Amino acid sequence: MTREPRRPGPIRWIGYAFGRRLPDSMRDWVRRDLTGDHAAARHVLRGMVPFTPLFAAFLLFPGELWLRGSMVLLALLLALFYTVAFMPMNRAHRLAKHGFPQDLRNPAQARRADADRARYAARYGH
Repeated sequence: MTREPRRPGPIRWIGYAFGRRLPDSMRDWVRRDLTGDHAAARHVLRGMVPFTPLFAAFLLFPGELWLRGSMVLLALLLALFYTVAFMPMNRAHRLAKHGFPQDLRNPAQARRADADRARYAARYGH
């Protein structure tokens, strides 16, 4: 029976989303968060948190609701674009910040890639 790693509370998680380092007692959780299944989806969700005050501020602008909604939508699309575009660099930075190698991979994906490489080498002799 494997024990789930200790999770950060809501306040710590928000700090983590803004780039703060979590304590060493949560290293296993950070490793799973950054390399586990669905890490990309978690990264996108975490990447949107720092933009929420901006989205809320756009809703307070004067004007029609559709115009304010359009501003939020445009900001959301730009935030999503940059969050996804810089995912590998942000992930490597977070891993290094928590004392892990920057190229740490998901164990299951690493095994599949190694098996694929071995099959390729066996088939084509490289």
